[in-house]
Amino acid sequence: MWKGVLDLLEAAGKLKRIRRAGWVEVGVQEPESVAEHSYRTALLAMILADLQGLDAEKAVRMALLHDLAEAEVGDLTPEEKGAKGQAHILEEDEAMDRLLSPLPEPLSARYSSLWRELRCAASPEAEMVTQADKLEMCIQALEYKRESFDPSRLNRFLKIEGRGLPKELLKEVIERNKDRNNNKSDPDSK
Repeated sequence: MWKGVLDLLEAAGKLKRIRRAGWVEVGVQEPESVAEHSYRTALLAMILADLQGLDAEKAVRMALLHDLAEAEVGDLTPEEKGAKGQAHILEEDEAMDRLLSPLPEPLSARYSSLWRELRCAASPEAEMVTQADKLEMCIQALEYKRESFDPSRLNRFLKIEGRGLPKELLKEVIERNKDRNNNKSDPDSK
């Protein structure tokens, strides 16, 4: 039993060393890791689920699982995933089976079921976690922009589709980013 648990934790530990491929591709120096992204996505999913009256525990579990397969298959950009097509989906599904199957029952079945539900966007929680994942990326792009990274290279990360609170939250993040940029040029704000 504990061997499977430890194996999963070691796999998850790899995510701390895997840099997010999109940020690497556009030249961000010392970009966030997949684990860093996953943590804030889980926190955001918890908050959004609570605000929207969804099952926060379920949402957080999905968010914690959402990038776990990348411990084995790596982090790919959307373009790389598209080029691989169905093969990428199959690789991730097989990786999750390998990672989760050594866990004791009923955990293995429960986490596998949550993974499949997330992949299929088969519940309001799954749809929201998908939005939280994209919104977290937008927030990170705005943070890189504030750190003086070339904003033109970040535009592709600032697009989010969806409805409801996540767009409203993104609007607030963008407004806050504008306010901070304006304050940087104001010598009295220092």
